[in-house]
Amino acid sequence: MMEFTLIQKISIYALPVIFAITVHEAAHGYAARYFGDMTAAAAGRITLNPLKHIDPIGTLLVPALTMLAGGILFGWAKPVPVDFSRLHNPKRDMLWVAAAGPASNLVMAVLWAIALSFSANAGQFAVPLAYMAQAGIMINIVLMVLNLLPLPPLDGGRIAVSLLPHHLAVKFAELERYGFIILIVLLFTGILSQIMQPFIAGSLRVLSWLFG
Repeated sequence: MMEFTLIQKISIYALPVIFAITVHEAAHGYAARYFGDMTAAAAGRITLNPLKHIDPIGTLLVPALTMLAGGILFGWAKPVPVDFSRLHNPKRDMLWVAAAGPASNLVMAVLWAIALSFSANAGQFAVPLAYMAQAGIMINIVLMVLNLLPLPPLDGGRIAVSLLPHHLAVKFAELERYGFIILIVLLFTGILSQIMQPFIAGSLRVLSWLFG
């Protein structure tokens, strides 16, 4: 991608970032409601209105800083409240509620890939649409891979808790209190990028094969 000014970068990345994080959080809420927990619904969080999900630091400031620094895009939204004890089958259904977020990012990456394949026919909007679609693909793949890491409180950590035998799941879930600190350490030491890069590259290759 060519070099852009700060304003151009914001123009290209703002919409994909907001949609990627907003739809991800809303997907958790939809899944939780489907499996019996109405907590997110009662809090008004089952919505695609980005204002309900945006965290000024995690959704705007941190992604902007990591994007400008040239590292792995990193960010978060206000977590959708889920009371797993209210799910029909808490341990089993936790998997589907957690997986809904990364699954939504995969769907959005595919939609952006389709947009990219049609961008050449968009007339005067061809170039900006192509760059925005490329940004949308990358952002959603990165968020999908990041959230599937088996570290509580990431979605992959909750999926692991759901799949592990009960006695191991209880011990593994205790990592959640340290999860964010571990994630930050991995981010700033560069280890997080090394872990994620092969999975990001593989996902991009698959999309390129499907829509290239």
